[in-house]
Formats: sequence, structure tokens, C-alpha cells
Amino acid sequence: MKELFTLCSPMLTWRMQKIAVPAGVVVPEGVTVVFGPNGAGKSTLGNIIAKGWNITTNRITTSREQKPSVKMIEFGDIHSLAGFHTEYYQQRLEATMNDDVPSVGDLLGTRMAMPRWGELASRFSLEHTVEKKVNYLSSGELRKLLLVNALLDAPELLVLDNPYIGLDAVSRDVFNDTLREVAREGTSVMLLLCNPAEIPDFTDMFLPIDGMELGNPIYAQNGCDDVTAMRETAWSMMDYAVDLSAIPLRRMEVTPHDITFALRDCRVAYGSTVVLDHVDWTVRKGECWSLSGPNGSGKSLLLSLIFADNPQAYSNDITIFDKRRGSGESIWDIKRRIGYVSPEMHLYFRSGGTVAEVVAQGLRDTIGNFGSVSAEAREEAMRWLRLFHLEGVADMPYRNLSAGMQRLVLIARTFIKHPDLLIFDEPLHGLDAARKRAVRAVVNEIARRDSPTLVYVTHYLPEVPESVTRRFALQGR
Repeated sequence: MKELFTLCSPMLTWRMQKIAVPAGVVVPEGVTVVFGPNGAGKSTLGNIIAKGWNITTNRITTSREQKPSVKMIEFGDIHSLAGFHTEYYQQRLEATMNDDVPSVGDLLGTRMAMPRWGELASRFSLEHTVEKKVNYLSSGELRKLLLVNALLDAPELLVLDNPYIGLDAVSRDVFNDTLREVAREGTSVMLLLCNPAEIPDFTDMFLPIDGMELGNPIYAQNGCDDVTAMRETAWSMMDYAVDLSAIPLRRMEVTPHDITFALRDCRVAYGSTVVLDHVDWTVRKGECWSLSGPNGSGKSLLLSLIFADNPQAYSNDITIFDKRRGSGESIWDIKRRIGYVSPEMHLYFRSGGTVAEVVAQGLRDTIGNFGSVSAEAREEAMRWLRLFHLEGVADMPYRNLSAGMQRLVLIARTFIKHPDLLIFDEPLHGLDAARKRAVRAVVNEIARRDSPTLVYVTHYLPEVPESVTRRFALQGR
């Protein structure tokens, strides 16, 4: 194996975070997997490699004449890529609030004339997104766009933070084929992963990290046997669990109703693009459903009709909690009874508050950080934080957490008000395998104990909780 670079400093530093390093870890050309549980330091290491080389605190050497060009991709990068940040999550579907938001075509500009763009757009099925506003893209489409944009730069090293999440089965296969091809063409790839099943068969190096400390690397010298050893090591690092008997009790019964929601011949279009058409779906109190469909099929858009975020709900025949939309209820009457977590909410969620404040404010009905938190609300938040072993970060600023830890906090925030309807849109994005297992167990226990209505979206069938007994599917366009 040919060296790409060597980590020489015994301690690497990034924005007050420190990572301990074994002596002289050599990272080869090809595909490297940095693996660890949530909060282990993967993103910190990625940022050091992408932006933190220096001769004093972060000594990294290379046999090349100069440092290799590095491009790092994280999900939140869509804001810097597009040059905008919609101020509030609720604004993203308001046409008048998004006049200045660029389309994919605006964003790429002359790059769309590059032969490589045509090839990659076809491979990842992005051709139909050219006229879409960036904030109307699904989370899977966003990730594919970020990847394609980075590949057009042809960096020598591409660092990808949890790149598989949000991709449907077909896109994951395409992604792996593309990674293999990119590595063969000379661009090295570093994957920051937290799920053993995502480690590619063609991995050249496995670098474990836990508790801000790098472990001893495993190099692929014997093909499949070494990749098997990598996955076994990864599984051995997944030791997180929760005590289901500690799930906080619901203080009130589910509010009486028959129809939780019903969509009748619903249609959603933006300009000439029809995203949803002739959608009929009725969900009754206490039922547990999965919602499936390929990237861009409109799953999150459909859910925005239910959660009262989409103005086009008023032009459709929709019943929520036995009441026809537009019959006099406010969106806050609806949101009060719904708990919702999604990749879009995570992407747009900005809070300067502490972790405990973010969870406590889930007792309200806004996606934001407004007003002070009462002592009673904080204690209720602490019950959920203790359940998920997050009490140690309760007073830490939410924005300082890793993306995976933030997602776990947002899940606790969703549970805290014990809503009549739980909508989980790809809720396990960014969680490691053990935390995914734990959250699924909590969902199952709450469904059994409290009988809320549940809608669960995921591209990964093994992630669907056992409590889900009904299925609704959208077809791709």
C-alpha cells in the first residue's frame, strides 16, 4: 500500500477538542474507514485532516511534494454550498419566503456543462432536480448533490461523514460503485462511519476511534478476511443500551378521536413539477404505519401536509384528529398533539441553548429556542436525558454536539410531550448501530404501553420497529 499521509503528533487538536493518536498511524491511498460510536471524535478527526494540518499541534506528513487536496462533506454543508440558511424550519415550504433560494441549476451554473456532471447526475438520478429549489430536495437528494458537487472538484482525498444515511437501497449500491470507481481513478476516500454493516467490501484501512482516542488500525492485506475482522471489531464497539423501565410515564391519556389523519386524492406541485398526485391514506387512532418510497418520492412532503407545515394542505382534502383542515383550527392546535423528528428538522434546527433546554422546549409546539425553561420542564427533560445516557451533556450547548448526538437529543425532545401522533421521518439518521437498536426498543415499548398513533419512515427495513404492522408506499417518479 502506498502512503497518503501519516499522523505524527501524539495528540491532534481541533477547536479545543483533542484526539490521542498511536505512534505514526499511516493512512494509505484508497478507501479508509474511520469507525466509532456517536461522540467518539470521528467528525473532529475529519476536520483535522481536511483543515487542521500544522507543524506545531497537528503534525501530519506526506511523502508527496505537497499536502493532498482534501474535500470534506457533512450534511449541513448544503447551507454553505447554497449560500443561504432559511431562518426557520417552518419557512422552507413557503414560496414567498424562498424567492432568493437557488435551484440546483443555479447552484451548479457552468458546472452542468461538464461531461462529469451528466455522468454523475444520471448515475444518481439527479437530472430531474435541476429546476428544484435546493430546500425542496429530499435529504437523500441533498446528500447525493453534495457528493456530486465534491466529485466535480476532483480532490485527492474525499472525507465523507456518514454518507450512507438518507440513501435508498438503489442509491447505496450506486454510491458504493461510485466510491470503488473514484478510488480506482486515484481519489482516495475516507468514510466516517458508525454502523458496521456500512463498511464497504473494498475497504483498505480500518481506523477505530472511541472516547477521542484512536485505536490500532487494521489494513486489508488478505481481502475479505480482513474486512470481516474490521466489521467484527466495529460490532465489538457497539455496547450502548437503555433501561426500558425508566421510560417516563405519560401523564395524560391519548385525546379521544377516531381518525388521526386522512388524505383524500391529495396533490402537491411546485410550478410544473408534480411531486404528489392522487394520494389517499387513512390512519386511525393507535395504528402503527411505515411510510416508504425511493429518494425524492415525496415522503417528507406528504408528512409536512399532516404536520401543518405546508401551505398546500389548505388546497387539499385532509382530516386531522377528526377535523377537516381549514375548518377553524390553528396550526398550533395540530402541532400540540404531534411529535415530529426528521432530517429536515435537524438540518434547519438551530439553538443556542443547552441540551436540557432543547429537550425541555419540546413541551412547546415550536421548532425553536424561545423563552426560559421552568424547573418542572427541566426535570422532565432530565428524565429523558438519563434514559438515553445524555445527562453528562445536559448543560453543554446543543450546537457543540456531534450530529449523531444532536439527533438523539431531538428524539428525546420528540418523546417528551407524549404526543397523540408520533411521526418519525428517518429518525435514526446518524445514530450508531447500538443507539439505533435502543431507540427502536423505546419506540416499541411506548407503542405497547401508551398506544399512540405512529408513522415511521426509513429506507432500511431492519430499522422498522416490530410495533409497525401496516405499510404505505409511495412510488418514485
